[in-house]
Amino acid sequence: MAETENVVIIEDQDDLALVKRMQDGRDQIVTEIKKIIIGQEEIIDELLIALFAGGHCLVTGVPGLAKTLLIKTVADILQVQFSRIQFTPDLMPADVVGSEIVEESAGKRTLKFVKGPIFTNILLADEINRTPPKTQSALLEAMEERQVTVAGVTYPMSAPFFVLATQNPIELEGTYTLPEAQLDRFMFKIELDYLSEEDEMTVVNTTTQTNEAALAHPLSGEDILEFQRIARQVPAAEAVIRYAVRLVQASRPQNEASPDFIKDWISWGAGLRASQNLILAGKVRALLLGRYNVSYGDVRALAHSVMRHRIILNFHAEAERVTTDDVIERLLDAVPEPVSEL
Repeated sequence: MAETENVVIIEDQDDLALVKRMQDGRDQIVTEIKKIIIGQEEIIDELLIALFAGGHCLVTGVPGLAKTLLIKTVADILQVQFSRIQFTPDLMPADVVGSEIVEESAGKRTLKFVKGPIFTNILLADEINRTPPKTQSALLEAMEERQVTVAGVTYPMSAPFFVLATQNPIELEGTYTLPEAQLDRFMFKIELDYLSEEDEMTVVNTTTQTNEAALAHPLSGEDILEFQRIARQVPAAEAVIRYAVRLVQASRPQNEASPDFIKDWISWGAGLRASQNLILAGKVRALLLGRYNVSYGDVRALAHSVMRHRIILNFHAEAERVTTDDVIERLLDAVPEPVSEL
């Protein structure tokens, strides 16, 4: 790779071919998804960015918006292992990661570890906030370290490993708020809204008749790993990194330079992972859009999904019905881009 005036040029022919395959593969996956899923363009785009970046997604939306069907469709297209865990109040950590059982052979008893559903390539953690924090935390090590430790023994996860967790924002009785440490493991928090009238009509029409769409398989799990590798090889200009860091730091009320509305409305701002994810996801977005450098526009486009679950509102904001998206929008207006141009 060569870098001239902050513009990164990928010169290696194998890398160029891989980037082209990444762009074509993304378009092919979207085409296949649309055979099954109507609308939801935003979640599809950001889900694929997170997948290609090696991150995880938390999706909040009312029932019936095809969250489960979408992630299962992606797994079918990639032909990778898929597991779905329905989180309930009585779910135990062993139900997620697995447990040791006593196995008897030739008169001897030994302990054998039986892997749980977390040992997969794509994991759907359905209604993750319906299980107590003890069980929620069973995902922490796997999401961050790509491994699980049971009884002092470490078991590596399969690669790629992608977690998509869902939350229902309506029925909050009997739910458990995800701890900040858990939320911070998700690259994106995506909020789904209802479909448009035309999209909803299309869904009703297609789901009330025979629909046996055959899915092609343009990419594999190995391709995803290669995309994750090439994305990390795209450097970001210092000015863009500085902009991402300043944006995140400005969300912290403890920062003296933060705007007054942050100090009035926020209890706790976004941490270091927000800055990292803005740049990493920005690299993937840039490649998918045919660019070899991260722009300020990439950071701005991803700011809501990266930061909305990392900002904690105080009671003043709640009393004034201010949302985290409102705060992020004001931050984007308040934090200027560095003077140096790309």
